[in-house]
Amino acid sequence: MSKGKLLLVEDDKSLAELLVWHFTRQEFAVRRTADGEEALLLAEEEVPDIVILDWMIEGLSGLEVCRRLRRKPATAHVPIIMLTARGEEVDRIRGLETGADDYVTKPFSPNELMARVGAVLRRIRPALAGEMLRYGGLEMDAAAHRIRRDGRPVTLGPTEFRLLRHFMEHPGRVFSRERLIDSVWPHDAEIDARTVDVHVRRLRRALNEGGKPDLIRTVRSAGYALDESGGD
Repeated sequence: MSKGKLLLVEDDKSLAELLVWHFTRQEFAVRRTADGEEALLLAEEEVPDIVILDWMIEGLSGLEVCRRLRRKPATAHVPIIMLTARGEEVDRIRGLETGADDYVTKPFSPNELMARVGAVLRRIRPALAGEMLRYGGLEMDAAAHRIRRDGRPVTLGPTEFRLLRHFMEHPGRVFSRERLIDSVWPHDAEIDARTVDVHVRRLRRALNEGGKPDLIRTVRSAGYALDESGGD
């Protein structure tokens, strides 16, 4: 089972090949480019779970790529680790202020970078790091595809499972129907807002079986959120 989709943006060919080899061995699905413009196209085509981004690349700079990824709704919350030969504190701060989640200065060992990727995923996308997700009496083991609420198993279809995982990775955050389509159905052009509503209803029904309080809040004219404070 893949640990997630990794986009590597690095124009040092030998370093890029080394990192592709290491991350592929760790069961990441790696896409690679040396060009900033192409990196943005690849991220739009298939939203990655994490981006490793060199500061100095062909075309757009790594900083500008980071800035543009943060502006796009589909990639605004994708974790980004920047690679650079710049070791000055002012440069590290600039990278982090642009939206990077972490910063690795060259030269570095592949093991160090893999450890940083693991740490970022555990913090930001725990399901991808093989961790248990917990919220409001819900427990999700993403690797084993099991869900419990207050200790009792919950049975979900594949789409409702993906929908719940997305909510549990971002508890309390309100997502519009369009944003949910981008995140949960990224390759299905046939999905519309009404279909999202249908799957949210199915998810609610499964989670609330036995008269449990509703954990999914409907925000009028905005969308849905996983929120212990209540549903509709």
